[in-house]
Amino acid sequence: MPKTNKTKPGKAEQAKDRKKPKKQRADAARGGVALAVLPEEDEHGLDFARAWVEFPDPADAEQVFRCDLTWLTSRWTCIFGSGCQGIQAGRAADGCCTLGAHFSDADDERRVAGHVARLTPEIWQFHDEGTRNGWTQATDDADAEDHGEDYGDDEDDEFEFADEAGAAGAEEDADGDDEEDVEDDDPHRQTRVFQGSCIFQNRPGFAGGAGCALHILALKEGREPLETKPDVCWQLPVRRTYDWIDRPDDTRVLRISIGEYDRRGWGPGGHDLHWWCTSATSAHGAGDPVYVSYGPELTELMGKEAYDVLTELCERRLASELPLMAPHPADPGPR
Repeated sequence: MPKTNKTKPGKAEQAKDRKKPKKQRADAARGGVALAVLPEEDEHGLDFARAWVEFPDPADAEQVFRCDLTWLTSRWTCIFGSGCQGIQAGRAADGCCTLGAHFSDADDERRVAGHVARLTPEIWQFHDEGTRNGWTQATDDADAEDHGEDYGDDEDDEFEFADEAGAAGAEEDADGDDEEDVEDDDPHRQTRVFQGSCIFQNRPGFAGGAGCALHILALKEGREPLETKPDVCWQLPVRRTYDWIDRPDDTRVLRISIGEYDRRGWGPGGHDLHWWCTSATSAHGAGDPVYVSYGPELTELMGKEAYDVLTELCERRLASELPLMAPHPADPGPR
């Protein structure tokens, strides 16, 4: 959708210029498995009061942003390897990697392929398997529908996100031997599921570190993980959706919503997940709110100018509303 491209110029470079909270991300990419309370005791419901704010896109007069301040000022953090219970029972070490990563489009897959070419056996546990037998697979249409995946041209498609996200950082292998061919008319595709989880997920005990090999590669190279990982991986658990709004004066604007990727974001299959972190008390205890810890990702999704406006609004909310109106129920502290 051409309109949304205006929110994305040069975002990879903009993200690099921001302060990079890498320690938290490095911890999330590694670590073992910790026991936690039962999912039904840890998670809060899906329906509760939220505080939203809407503002014009400073970079485009025909776009407006609608942002969930309840989510973006919450203290959520990724607890992979430190209490994450995983989306499939009995596989906590997988986190949310059990199903593999569905590519948003062919450009997403090509960008990731450029980084896969630089992975080595020292940081990718299944390097030999992936290079010998491939690291992608076709996605079953029924499975994609069950988990809310839509790869068509619909204007409201939340998976039409960053069709060139991080492309500036992708480097192609000189002779192309390690890259897979990607056709624009390929069916729905995803990273390959190998031994029960994404082939890029290093299992606990691997010398190069547990967690996503593409994430580890980014940290080793001094990059943001959003440059090396599939779109859906670095965007979770932030959800971006689009709606065309017809106004009473016969004008039309594109409303871009930035909010929490809760169970509903996965589609009908989201309700069957063993556990999901966004509404889990165990995942809400970070020192920084989401709009700070996910600054590079939000900059990539919104553009720097819009992100700066969002930052100001979040800071005003935290500074002026005590106690907060409509806090996230999973956050610590008084309600």
